[in-house]
Amino acid sequence: MVLVGVFRHQLTILMTGQPPKPDVKDIRQGKALLRGQTLAQNNSYIPTAAFIERKKYLCQAYEDGTYLKDKASKDKSPTDLMADPKNMEVMMDGMKKQMMGIVPQTLIMGWIQFFFSGFILIKLPFPLGLRFKQMLQSGIMTPNMDVKWVSSLSWYFINLFGLRGVFALILGGENSADGTRDMTAMSTMGAMGQQPGQPQDFNKQFLSMKDNLSIIYHEWDLENVEQRVLVKYGKQQRIFKSTRK
Repeated sequence: MVLVGVFRHQLTILMTGQPPKPDVKDIRQGKALLRGQTLAQNNSYIPTAAFIERKKYLCQAYEDGTYLKDKASKDKSPTDLMADPKNMEVMMDGMKKQMMGIVPQTLIMGWIQFFFSGFILIKLPFPLGLRFKQMLQSGIMTPNMDVKWVSSLSWYFINLFGLRGVFALILGGENSADGTRDMTAMSTMGAMGQQPGQPQDFNKQFLSMKDNLSIIYHEWDLENVEQRVLVKYGKQQRIFKSTRK
């Protein structure tokens, strides 16, 4: 599995090539969206008047498409965005990386299930509870076996999730050999309703952020903070003096 991970990393580099240099307008789009998220999460730390001004400005900018890389893309449909050659290239790179993750894992899992189905591979040197039986003895229909015995298919999944540190040590932190990272990315994109490699529709995200900002109920956490500090530490000081007496 280590050799397959190294081979997959090198093959991904050869197929995808060097990543394109980031465009200033692309960075601006992402930072503008991050600015709205930061304002929504930390709005209670600024006064009400400042929050209202910031919300008004960002909502208007999101609606007008001020931060869009191409303002003409505001009226384009998702199919038009996917027809863009640059977006097509991004989608192809995403599909290549996805195939590099799916194909090796499918082949190894199929090879293990065909040749070593029902095999016991190792015995753990420490006892475990019965809750680990289903996780450590996949493919074995024996309810009376000790939990310390591990099947070949379970050992494959343990290695799949446990080799991340080894790949980071051999290939560096940003490597393409970690299969769990692809699973996490695919689940995150699925939760957001986005397919792997699909270009982001920033206009849709800006409008969604505008709706989120417009419904926030602002309450300043630092209202009368001076009085609260004086009351809090004044009481503690009086208690401290009374205990000394």
